[in-house]
Amino acid sequence: MNLLLISNSTNFGETYLAWAMSQLESFCEKNKLSSDSRIVFVPFAGVFINGNPYPQSYDAYTARVKKVFEDKLGLCNFVSVHEVEDKIKLVEEAACIVVGGGNTFHLVAELHKYGLMDAISKVAKEGTPYIGWSAGSNIACPTLCTTNDMPIVQPASFNTLNLVPFQINPHYLDPHPEIDKMIKHGGETRQDRINEYLAVNQNMKVVGLREASALWVTGNKIALKGGKKMMVFKYGTEPLELEPNTDVTQYVIG
Repeated sequence: MNLLLISNSTNFGETYLAWAMSQLESFCEKNKLSSDSRIVFVPFAGVFINGNPYPQSYDAYTARVKKVFEDKLGLCNFVSVHEVEDKIKLVEEAACIVVGGGNTFHLVAELHKYGLMDAISKVAKEGTPYIGWSAGSNIACPTLCTTNDMPIVQPASFNTLNLVPFQINPHYLDPHPEIDKMIKHGGETRQDRINEYLAVNQNMKVVGLREASALWVTGNKIALKGGKKMMVFKYGTEPLELEPNTDVTQYVIG
């Protein structure tokens, strides 16, 4: 498999996908993607309402991502699954699948609705390159159960692409982040919630993927990319922190 699983699209104060551009460039070059390669985008994590600062439709979301892929990566053959009737055929013919961020429950519900969960899983396992950020990285896991999102809709199933044998928590935050200079968060931390998941899923591992980091999956090898350390959680053991730009395969598999 060839997967690029990115924690977040945008760092504070930066332009869209700016921090991840070096990862995207290397991934596309490694997979020999060119201007003629059919890039298939999945915008279904987007939930658009009046007053939302983000684009107001799947068309606008697609246009936002398409502009980056065209201008920065030279990938001009870019189409979204919402634009075509035969969505499964489009996925089967893709040179690369790209799944954007947003609400994971909405994304999973739509993928199951259109039969795309199985279709994307099949082609990715056969070697079609896959790029996902935020919700798009979460669904590479066996289930959506370690998302940070509210369940605004009920999917047909919590099962997702099952491309990696562990769970990812995108946007991982360390315990007790400061809300401001005087107040600290006093409720459940991200680690608390992950521990709850592990208490009832004791054979799983959870990767806490901090902002500005990504996992590269190449065949059976997994590498941590970016500038941040990664957390690995396992039931009954102390969390493990791993250095960026290293092979993390042995820590997340098995």
